[in-house]
Amino acid sequence: MLLRHWLAGAVVLAIAGSSPALSEVSTPYGLNTRPQPAVYLSMPSRADGVMPPLLSQTGAFKDVRSLAPNQSLLPYDVIVPFWSDGAVKIRWASIPNQKIKFSPAGEWVFPAGTVFIKTFELPVDETNPNLKRRLETRLIVREAAGGVYGVTYKWRPDNSDADLLATNLTEMIPIKTATGVRTQMWYYPSRQDCLTCHTANAGYILGVKTRQLNRDLTYPSGITDNELRTWNHLGLFDTNLNEADFAHLPKLARADDLSHSLEDRARSYLDANCAQCHRPRGTVAYFDARYDTPLSKQGLIDGPVLIDQRIDNSRVVAPKDIWRSILYMRANSVEGLKMPPLARNEIDEAGMKLLREWIESLPGRLVLPPPTISPGGGNYDKPITVTLASEAGAVIRYTLDGTVPTPSDLLYQKPVTLSAPTIFRAKAFKEGSTESITAQEIFIINNSADNNDPAKN
Repeated sequence: MLLRHWLAGAVVLAIAGSSPALSEVSTPYGLNTRPQPAVYLSMPSRADGVMPPLLSQTGAFKDVRSLAPNQSLLPYDVIVPFWSDGAVKIRWASIPNQKIKFSPAGEWVFPAGTVFIKTFELPVDETNPNLKRRLETRLIVREAAGGVYGVTYKWRPDNSDADLLATNLTEMIPIKTATGVRTQMWYYPSRQDCLTCHTANAGYILGVKTRQLNRDLTYPSGITDNELRTWNHLGLFDTNLNEADFAHLPKLARADDLSHSLEDRARSYLDANCAQCHRPRGTVAYFDARYDTPLSKQGLIDGPVLIDQRIDNSRVVAPKDIWRSILYMRANSVEGLKMPPLARNEIDEAGMKLLREWIESLPGRLVLPPPTISPGGGNYDKPITVTLASEAGAVIRYTLDGTVPTPSDLLYQKPVTLSAPTIFRAKAFKEGSTESITAQEIFIINNSADNNDPAKN
């Protein structure tokens, strides 16, 4: 799709040719030259400037309906994208005739007037993944004062244009399924929301860095080339990379790239989805999610947590234990404790599978899952019978007063009948395995006699 959209841009290409430093390279560059973009395109140079009310007025596109970009825009992609509720993202950069301060690790520094353009399209038919709805286009602008500002344009239903949003917005998107229709919540960020992640501490620009662009991309010429090599050839960096450099530069690993280890793929995922905030001087937490920080110094494995969610011996990542791994718990939730906390309403199932496999592969004792309590907690009009279950060979201890079960508490041998309000807690134990975390359900039992007594209603 990236190629299809960018072909409409008609960028000037030169397929043949080489430079003296690369005279032995037989593969021509994906891009040989490009028209110079206007600084800032048609966006204001400051965050307090007047914003174009329509996407068609930003200078980013020749034709918005067909998503044909300005000829000077440079298409790019990243190895590991930030999870955006299943949306497909199409990316371009408008880089003025000034140099990017290149760094093999960490963040690059972009010149004032650089504009990044990202369009989001959401698959809306599970029986036909190619059917997508264009939702929004976001622009991040490197402003004259040294920071950035971001704006969101919401696409009209007919894709004729997109309108500038004055604030954030939530929309329920219908998704066709094999059995009917479900709805998915989509969050359009405000300008202030953009600055939550695009901070000075994170280098303002997220994703566009060595370890993300050290990858192959197919250009409109049909030539596939390393993105860094192409950007270097276009003279975008303040340093000239030699051909031998590219093989030694860091790169992230996709979740499905089995040529890389589980550890490498999991750390790459965390870098793309967490490192903008989880880094030194970032959010209040104890771990560093950046890929270029060695694992032994990241504070991930057995790292202490600030908020333990009332789970015994909780850690950032507890080896073999997804139940005590708070990082996994929060990434695998859409409740108030979810991470990232902004603009995410769906769980990344593939990402969670990757993290789960990595955690379970770490060295350590086997860990028991928490017992299941059936039925679940809630309000009941009469006494109920509660059943517990765990894996074979495990014993279950339980309490009815809200305390944490210990090996000396009540042994579960048969279903338990409850006739009064109860905080039911259970824990599994097994020789040679780490005990489970505590499972809990709260039951409110309403006596039927009380229900019929007007004095008690």
